[in-house]
Amino acid sequence: MEPLIDVRSLSKSYGGPRKALDSLSLQIQPGTVYGLVGPNGSGKTTLIRILCGLLKASSGSAHVLGIDVTKHPEVLRQTLGYMSQRFCLYLDMTARENIEFFARLHAVPNRARRIDEITTLLQLGPHLDKPAGALSGGWKQRLALATTILHSPPLMFLDEPTAGIDPVARRELWDLLFDLAASGANIFLTTQYMDEAERCAQVGYLYLSRLIATGTPEDLKRQTLAAISGARFVEAEAGDAPNATRWFRTQAFCRGATVFGTRVHAIVAEDMTDREIRSHAATAGYRLGPVRDIEPSLEDVFVTLTRAAATADKRGR
Repeated sequence: MEPLIDVRSLSKSYGGPRKALDSLSLQIQPGTVYGLVGPNGSGKTTLIRILCGLLKASSGSAHVLGIDVTKHPEVLRQTLGYMSQRFCLYLDMTARENIEFFARLHAVPNRARRIDEITTLLQLGPHLDKPAGALSGGWKQRLALATTILHSPPLMFLDEPTAGIDPVARRELWDLLFDLAASGANIFLTTQYMDEAERCAQVGYLYLSRLIATGTPEDLKRQTLAAISGARFVEAEAGDAPNATRWFRTQAFCRGATVFGTRVHAIVAEDMTDREIRSHAATAGYRLGPVRDIEPSLEDVFVTLTRAAATADKRGR
């Protein structure tokens, strides 16, 4: 099966000392929701803009839907759906006027019926006659999504579609995305939220302009466990979790620790027993609850990968 997205040794430089993208290769098969995660400035938006034919790569190749993004960017722009990280619709036009404008722009057939279908799907009816600029964050995102899917694109690129909206609106927007995926749409999105990354069928992690991991969430967790040979992930309840975490990080048996509310997630040496960990903590003045082995969360995975990549980057300088 031909990949939906096929990227080979893709790089992008703006002339500075560090590349925006560095030798990135990625293949994504049809029928998936792919989530790209990474800190701000890691290259997520740059990659999306290249794959949408909006930005030219410095080197390497990329094919989307079998189309060479360098040779035929205008074909891609007409075919794909792209939802920018920033709300880019016309603020002084109503929601209805924005939708009708983009329907004409994409030459949507049976325009009135399609607009009715989309506004019903996204429950935009009560807000159609309001100026787009007067809508709340969640409704702005729904409106932006409406203009993105009007022409039934086979592939949608959504750049942090839930950024800046409340948890309820986030959940509702994800329900809509899964409805679209169930109807056959392919979705490539970026996100800063680990719970959203967990929902994706495939996940990639960009750090320092490089794709350092990609696969299913389960694959990434297994890879992380394999990478910390001789160690294990544990969780412990702590009365003073922030300071207990600091203490963990100073211990020779600990490779890393992170606060999770009132708990500490830590990577500890395999030969260190739970009882020994609690005993050492008590000697240092920290009372821990039961210590138990856990499967790493995606956040654990990305924290571990980030630290490993940062260490490798320092050594390479």
